Amino acid sequence: MKNISIKLALGFMVINLCLSPMVSLAQKQDGVLSIETCYQLARVNYPLIKQQELLAKAKDLSLDNAQKTVLPQVQLAGQATYQSDVTGLPISIPNVEVPSLNKGQYKVFAELTQSLTALLVLKDHKEQLAAQTAVDNQKLEVELYKIHDRINNLYFGILLLDKQLSQIQLSKQDIQQGIDKIETAIKNGVALKSSVNNLKAELLQVNQRTIGLQYDRRTYVQMLSSFIKKELAEDVQLSLPASMNYVPHIARPEQTLFQLQRDALSAQTKLIDAKTLPQLSVFVQSGVGNPGLNMLKAETQGFYIAGLKLGWNLNNFYTQKNDKSLVETNQRLLAVQEEAFVFNTEMEIAQQEKELEKLKLLHEADKELIQLREQVKNSTLNQLNYGTANTSDYILDLHAVEQAKQNQAIHEIQILMANYKLQIISGIPSSNN
Repeated sequence: MKNISIKLALGFMVINLCLSPMVSLAQKQDGVLSIETCYQLARVNYPLIKQQELLAKAKDLSLDNAQKTVLPQVQLAGQATYQSDVTGLPISIPNVEVPSLNKGQYKVFAELTQSLTALLVLKDHKEQLAAQTAVDNQKLEVELYKIHDRINNLYFGILLLDKQLSQIQLSKQDIQQGIDKIETAIKNGVALKSSVNNLKAELLQVNQRTIGLQYDRRTYVQMLSSFIKKELAEDVQLSLPASMNYVPHIARPEQTLFQLQRDALSAQTKLIDAKTLPQLSVFVQSGVGNPGLNMLKAETQGFYIAGLKLGWNLNNFYTQKNDKSLVETNQRLLAVQEEAFVFNTEMEIAQQEKELEKLKLLHEADKELIQLREQVKNSTLNQLNYGTANTSDYILDLHAVEQAKQNQAIHEIQILMANYKLQIISGIPSSNN
């Protein structure tokens, strides 16, 4: 039994040892933040996103009101009068008593009116409301699209700081190698003990730069955390985004907005024409009055009237032409704005393409420059053993190597960021992601 227990224990240990790296890897992957996740969280938590629900509610209320305008209109009215004289017959008829009207008269009635013209233009009214709501929603999309650029600045800023911190760690290793070489040379009697102080001072300066970069990184992480409304650890890891497949075609939300604005103006034109239509309606009026419809009957009577009403406000024809001209002017103005937008966007794209091309050329030169700087540094490092080089020479070579590596790291992130900026300028395929 004892042997079995020992074997089981060993088995569990082996399983734990095998699973531990997998669990750690899974936890690490879960803790890595991607730029796509930042886009999504920033959009969902951006204050302006609340407008979507409000715009949808406003649309429903407006459409409901438009629907109610075609419902039968009910009017309750009453009137009581006293007049100085009433209509009477100027002759008398033998053996016939002609009743006289009361000078005090009243009537109370209800009138139900159904507009037929309103039924005809209801569809146009709904189209106009829907078109305007679509414009308002797309304006919101245009504002939300700007989030991408703000997230990019924070996200790639953190990645750039990470690259710089990594390069500084390599520089610290180089300095430590120099310190080791000098101490060996001191033991061999070919260097002074004070020579090592320069390198130790340089190491302290590098540590200071590390502290500054780490503080900047915490600041950027805090800003990103506030923007996406998610608590982030100071040492949160960001995944390196893959390069976007740039397509030289403008597909910005602003272009959709221009089209929706044109649709809204077209719907407005239909309503202008609707204003000049004759207003035809059916009505029913019912009530009581004294006298009623029979004027010769001086008593309280019930009555009702049914019929058609036709009204035509010709004044709308006076402004119809100007109203349509104003819509056409707005359409032309919209076309000019779109043309200017496309022109400026194409200029931005061309400028960004040149910037990306420049960064790629610089990055290609970085590799060769680093190799040359490394060779010079290594040569100086070897000379420290023999006292043929001093620490100042080595520090200068270290600075040159560090600067070359920093430039390479910066160019790598700048290329990636420029690629994303180029895609944002031209238009991300789905701005809702």
